[in-house]
Formats: sequence, structure tokens, C-alpha cells
Amino acid sequence: MLQMGKLNDILQLAHERAQAMQLAYAGALTPTEAHDVWQLAPGAKLVDIRTRAELELIGRIPGAVEIEWAFYPGGAQNPNFMRQLKTRVDREALVLFICRSGNRSDDASREATRAGYTACYNVLEGFEGDKDANAQRGKVGGWRLAGLPWFQD
Repeated sequence: MLQMGKLNDILQLAHERAQAMQLAYAGALTPTEAHDVWQLAPGAKLVDIRTRAELELIGRIPGAVEIEWAFYPGGAQNPNFMRQLKTRVDREALVLFICRSGNRSDDASREATRAGYTACYNVLEGFEGDKDANAQRGKVGGWRLAGLPWFQD
């Protein structure tokens, strides 16, 4: 019962954040909130949309569904993204999208919402967070810096 209250509180905050940011999907979560929701919500899916190169070079999240939003090199969008999402994630599931910084996952959250997914959430800051004063990632926010589960091959 206490866990459901915590889940509802986090989702309400994420929804309020999305409204304030005028987002076209259910909510926006910090990495720690996203991890909590992923653990607390039955059937929730964390969808990591980074490129294969990012996953291999920077690190992976154990248990995440991996579907590339765009390809490396060049950044061409994956034309099969929605088809792949539909085969791996139920439309009624609570879906948390994460990328490197939170930008591409914003796009994926919008696209999935347009395709009929009812509970899409963007993970703000992404896996590595914003760039620091030296234009490098990994030192300002993000999943990894928050100490959440990840590994490198």
C-alpha cells in the first residue's frame, strides 16, 4: 500500500512537470524517479533508445528494452522504431524512454503517444546528463551519475 502511494506521488509529479513543460505525453521523470517507477509499477518498461554504439561504448541498463531511435553513424532515424516497439512493449504498459541526454527520448515519447501508447514518460537528463562547462557528458546529472544500475560490456 505504501509503495502504491509512492508510485502515485511520483507519477503525479511527473504529470505536473509535463504540464508545466507543455509536453504532449504523460510525464517527465528524473532518473531516480524513473528507476523507482520501473521497480514499483507492474509491467512498466524502460526503453533505452540509444544507438548500438552508445550502448556498447558508454554502458547499458540491465533489463531495459533496447530499440534504436536513430542509427550511428549519421543519425538517420530508425524507420522500424514503432514496429519494433509494438512487438516488444504493450500499448497499455507504462513506458519510460531514455536516451543519452533526454532529447531523443522526448521525441520517442511524443511519437509513441501519437501511435496510441497511453502512458509515455521521458527520463530527463538521460543516461549521461547534460554537458558540463568543458562540453563533456557524465558529470552533470543522468542515470549513471545518480548511481542507478548499469554495466559496460
